[in-house]
Amino acid sequence: MREVPLSSDPHTEPPSTPALRIKAIQQLLLEKGLLPPGAIDTIVDAFEHKLGPKIGASIVAHAWTDPGYRKRLLTDAVKAIGEFGGSHDPHLAIVERTPTIVVENTPAVHNVVVCTLCSCYPWHVLGLPPNWYKTPPYRSRIVIEPRSVLAEFGLHVPDDVEVRVWDSNNELRYFVLPQRPAGTEGWSEERLASIVTRDSMIGTAICKAD
Repeated sequence: MREVPLSSDPHTEPPSTPALRIKAIQQLLLEKGLLPPGAIDTIVDAFEHKLGPKIGASIVAHAWTDPGYRKRLLTDAVKAIGEFGGSHDPHLAIVERTPTIVVENTPAVHNVVVCTLCSCYPWHVLGLPPNWYKTPPYRSRIVIEPRSVLAEFGLHVPDDVEVRVWDSNNELRYFVLPQRPAGTEGWSEERLASIVTRDSMIGTAICKAD
């Protein structure tokens, strides 16, 4: 039997310094009563299994088929998103009530979202942000040259269409309501949701019927 060096066994490796720091902060918050027991596990489970782009896609599809809901979504996004569905778990309340504004793409206006400071993002409807969303090049260039950056994503916005860049932050998030593509008349909400991508709700892509 070959002896396995202790250094190669992950179970014997000491936790990293950041991991220890996080654990210490978590324990301190628990001791002071600022963090309910089980809150971290609940939030992690939610992001892994309950939250994600499919929620945003379902919201978009519902807005496409229900004019009344679309109006409510554009007027009071937090309330409309909560109306559509959400967790009743108090641990997730702060996530789901994050102030959010929905901006609508039209034939005349194309919206795109960025966080120039870090990676603020509407997690409650889109899940975890993609890696490129957090990179300095995207965060700086999309503000300065949005058409060029969008073209690199394969999205060429016509010159007669205005591009609006929305800067998310810790206190306010933005979520794009993409245009409904032609040829989808009569589609069910489930089928419509299947063509709504995460990137289309950020604004770096559009929805396509094919």
